[in-house]
This record gives sequence, structure tokens and C-alpha cells, in this order.
Amino acid sequence: MPTVRQQPAALVLVALTLLVACSEDASVSQPPFSWGHYGSDPGSSKYAPLGQIDAENFATLEIAWSWTSADIPLLAELKRQRKAGKDLGFVLPKRFPLRGFQGTPIQVGTVLYGVTSIGQVYALDAISGRQLWVHDPESYRNFPRHFFPRHRGASYWRQGDDERIFLPTIDAYLIALDARTGQPIPSFGRDGRVDLLEGLRHDPGTRVRDYSQTSPAAIAGDTVVVGSSIFDQPTSMTHVPGDVRGYDARTGSLRWSFHTVPSEGEVGTETWQEESWRYSGAANAWGLMSVDEERGLVYVPTSTPTNDYYGGHRPGDNLFAETLLCLDAMTGERRWHQQIVRHGLWDYDLSAAPNLLTLHKDGREIDAVAQVTKHGFTFVFDRVTGEPVWPIEDRPVPASQVPGERTAATQRFPLRPPPFERQGLTEDDLLDLTPELHAAALEAFRRYESGPLFTPPSIRGTFSVPGPGGGASWYGAGVDPETATLFVASRPLATSLQVRPPTEKRGSEMKYEITIALPVFVPEDGRRRTQTLPMMKPPFSQLSAIDLNRGELLWQVPLGETMPGHPLLEGLDLPPVGAGALSCVLATKTLVIAADGSDVFHPQFGAPILRAYDKATGRVVASIDLPTHAVGCPMSYELEGRQYIVFGAAALGRKPRLIALALPDPERRRAPR
Repeated sequence: MPTVRQQPAALVLVALTLLVACSEDASVSQPPFSWGHYGSDPGSSKYAPLGQIDAENFATLEIAWSWTSADIPLLAELKRQRKAGKDLGFVLPKRFPLRGFQGTPIQVGTVLYGVTSIGQVYALDAISGRQLWVHDPESYRNFPRHFFPRHRGASYWRQGDDERIFLPTIDAYLIALDARTGQPIPSFGRDGRVDLLEGLRHDPGTRVRDYSQTSPAAIAGDTVVVGSSIFDQPTSMTHVPGDVRGYDARTGSLRWSFHTVPSEGEVGTETWQEESWRYSGAANAWGLMSVDEERGLVYVPTSTPTNDYYGGHRPGDNLFAETLLCLDAMTGERRWHQQIVRHGLWDYDLSAAPNLLTLHKDGREIDAVAQVTKHGFTFVFDRVTGEPVWPIEDRPVPASQVPGERTAATQRFPLRPPPFERQGLTEDDLLDLTPELHAAALEAFRRYESGPLFTPPSIRGTFSVPGPGGGASWYGAGVDPETATLFVASRPLATSLQVRPPTEKRGSEMKYEITIALPVFVPEDGRRRTQTLPMMKPPFSQLSAIDLNRGELLWQVPLGETMPGHPLLEGLDLPPVGAGALSCVLATKTLVIAADGSDVFHPQFGAPILRAYDKATGRVVASIDLPTHAVGCPMSYELEGRQYIVFGAAALGRKPRLIALALPDPERRRAPR
């Protein structure tokens, strides 16, 4: 059964007393600002209206406390039991890569709640980092077969004295925990959990090995809204559809289910020609959702249908895939939708949380929703009506030459704001730091096809820019609500997409398989893969600021500087080139904060550094070295007069941990490490 590991009773009672005090008189103990949602607030601003940490003192930040992930002692104990001959009841992998510590904690009063890489829920004292409790849902007993250990966060709900933590688990349950103790809520579902595989269409009959949950639920009133993470690489033309569902926060009963792949008689089936809606899957919401609490609306970004790079078996535009949905949170009724990509073939999932904000245009105030995308656009809509704030143009795009494939004739291009990332690939875009590097990039470029944005995958292989891991992904954007300025980190990440006839191993169900070439090249001298580089000119990643009142790009700067010690760049005097890494953005009253360094594509890039940028100019005003790379999105809060910046950190060979930075404490109090 799931377990909760707690601190000695006396310590827990102290923590519970603090929480009860918060519940009894929030006006006394609650700070004016609380990072109570994954993206700070229900509208996913990633903004903290705090200014204690500023350009003048950022460089003096120090580690106030750190907490080593509860996955470390758990895995040690499981390995000990296996070594002792105990039957664990499941196959424990020899290695659990824990560098995907992507979770961002939420703050409620003096407590932080978060999730570890393999799905354990934790509660920590937000001032000292002391562990209050850990709940282990034992998700590792049913890990999806293509799962890389990661989970991004939990959600908090409260009504009166009833405080709950909700987690959609990696093995597809929705669990409800008592926020004070970490114990399951017996009245929720069955013993505190709801099986999210129950009621799925295209019923698999057994637990789906490619169906998971990796993002926090959206809380809208007393409705808990969940999407799903579905492996949609080419394995089959059929799969489980990514229905979005709303559950009662008290009982766990299903309130509604929205079909992202429509069923017979529903709106959108006409866009799945040849009745391909009957067997197609995915089109799921694996990323982050946002909520307009006042209006009771939830904004859901969806992904590509099965499969990512070949759609000959699903002709048509494929509504509601790669679509921004606005749903009634209580009923699941569709209020409006905007499809961003038609008949997707590029893995341009909408994975970033939609940003809710108020902007001013032509003398009027607009409550808007902004959606940044993997292909480098920012789509801005009136969040009530769904009408575009700026015109969107339909433009012809290249047609596929792959037999059986029928690409959409046109795609959507917003006229404002301009793209924040490079789109398409030509010889002029290739790396040219030295003649030798340019020659190597040119040789790789000429092996494949290339063209403008939306050039489809091909049998020869086609460079896609931005690639599937480029543009803006799940880490999304931050917003300064005072100026309606959006800050987004991105990268082009050129990637070759190649389709090929099926092999006997795959069977005849799929017409084509896909080969995805990594967006790097290796010079002809045979140097190791760890010495590769992106094939495009710097910056390899960048940070952009967009004025959403005017729909204009304010500034762009490289995200990170050079790559110290990189053997292919030895002896070169380089300007900042961008670290080439994924990065989340934190906006505060005084700064924009982002990390640069390593990621799974380029583990050798950059040192672990946290930088502060001037919001008006993008100038780096200060930076600090980190003990290891930040992989989770940073968040910030202030308690007892001290502002903290907290993020998950991990790297190969390093224990994942949560790190809290703060200005030097005048009393020099030392917290447990």
C-alpha cells in the first residue's frame, strides 16, 4: 500500500499548529502574496510581485536551505530489499535516471508542496526546508514503458478547514491527500484515489502502458481538471484519445469528459476524414492548463494526434488536436476553440500553459489569453470570446511528397506579435563560427531537405525549424501584469524528420515509421558525440520580451554565454552564444530570472548559472553560480521578511535536490542540508 514517511511526532505537531493557525486566521498568517499554483496564479503568470531581491543584491544570493529528493532514500531501500531477495512485486530498473527533477513546488502559508521525479508528494517547511511529510503512491510499480522519470507538480484545494493536495500520478490515478498529514482522503474515490484509466475510449482492457500523468491538475472552484501524457511516437495508428476530464474535488466523481478526438455526432468529426476519429488517439493535454476563476473557465492546450510525424491514416485538419480550448470548468462545455496547427506533422504540441492577462489595445481593455508555441509564435485571443486580438492569416504551405500523406493546404500565421524564434532553414542559417565548422554543418545540411516553416517530413529527411524540442515548450512564458510584457525562453533546435516504409517488426498497421535525427552534427575527424554542436548559427537559445499591448518584440538576448571547455570552440573569442538549454522564466517586480546550462540534448553545454535580466532592456544585471543545473521552473515567495527563490536542480551523477536561495541572513541561521 502507499506509504507516508513522517518526521518525529513533536516536529510534525509544530508544523500542524502552524497550518491550523493559517486556516483559522488567514489575514494574520498569510502573506499578501502566495505562490499557490504551479505558475504562481491560476492564470500561469510565473510572476511574483516581490522586490527584495533586485539588481543591486542578486549577486549576493546564497543557499538558504536545500532538500535532497525523497527518491534517493526510497530507491536505496528498494535496492536493499531486492538484494536481500525480497520479491518487490515489480521489476525495479537497474538505473533510475533522476535528473528530470522538473517539479515546481507550490507555497501555502509556511509550507511547500511538490512532487519528485518518480512521483512522491512532499511537504516542506518553506522557511527552513525541513521535511514535514512524504507520501509515496508507489507509481513505479506501473511505470509506462516509455517513461522518463519526471513530474511537474501538485495542486492545492481548500474549502473551510478541508485542505487537500491533488496529484495525477505517473501511473494514471488521481489522488487526494490531507494537506496537513499527507494521508489519503478516504472519502475521495476509493480510499483516496480515482483510476484515470476507467472510462477511457478505445478501451484497452488492461492498464495502458503508454498512458501517464506528468503535469499538475488545474483547480477550478471545486472541479479538478486533468489531461494526460500519451506516448505518440510511431507505434500504431490507433491509440487512446486524450480526453480532458473534470472531477468533483470532494468525492472524486466524474463530472464531465471533453473529447479532444470527437465521437460520432460531435462537432469536429468532419475534420477527421474517412472516419479516422473512430481509431485515432492522443491529441491530449500533457502540458499545463490555466483557469479564469472569476468566469469559471479553463484553458486547455492540446497536442498532436497519433502519430507525431505521419498522418496519412488520419486525413483532415484533425480538430481538436493542437488546439487552444476554452471549456466551462463546471460542465466541460466548449465555449470556444482556436486550432493552432492543422493536421499536425511536426510535434508542435501546445504544451506551455496559456498566460492570462489584461492588455490595452486601441483604447480598450481586453482580458486576454496568450499562447506561446513550439513553432515560435505567440497567439493572443480575447479570453471570453476567443476572437484574435490581432489578425491571423492563412498562408499556403508546402505539400507532402510522402505517398498517402495529405497535408493541410494552409496554416495559420499571426500578424502580431512577430515570431520570437527562427522559422525554417536555409544555408544562410548554418553555423559559421569557423570555416571548418561551417563546412561540417553544410555537409549535414545537404544530406536532407529543408525549407520554410511547415515543410513536411519526407522520405529523404527534412529539417524542421523550430524542431519538436525547440521554440517554447512546457516551461512556457512569464508575464509582468503591470506592463503586459511576456518573457519567453526559446531555441530553434533544427531537427531532421524522416519517414520510411514499415518493417515486419512493426506490422502492417502503420504505413510509415519515423526516424528523428538529433539536431547536432559530428565533424569528419570522428570526435565523440559529446563534442557535437547545433548546426545553426548562435544564439543556440535566447530570451525574448514581447509587449502584448502593442504586439511588438521589445528585445532578444542570448540565453547564457559561451560553452567553456567545449573542444570544438577552443581558442575562439566568442560573444555570448546561448547555452542551448531548456529554461523556465521567473518574473518579479524588479527582474527577469532564468537559468542556463545543461539539458538532455546537450549535456556538455554551459555551466550551471542563474542570471538576472533587466526587464526593460534584457541586459544581464547579475548572475550567480549554482551547485548543479536548474531543471525545474523557479518560483518565489516571501516569509518573515525574507524573499526566497526555489527550484529543482539535478544533473548526471548528482543527487536531485530542491534549492532555496535568499539574501544573506543577518542572523546567519544554518538550516539542515
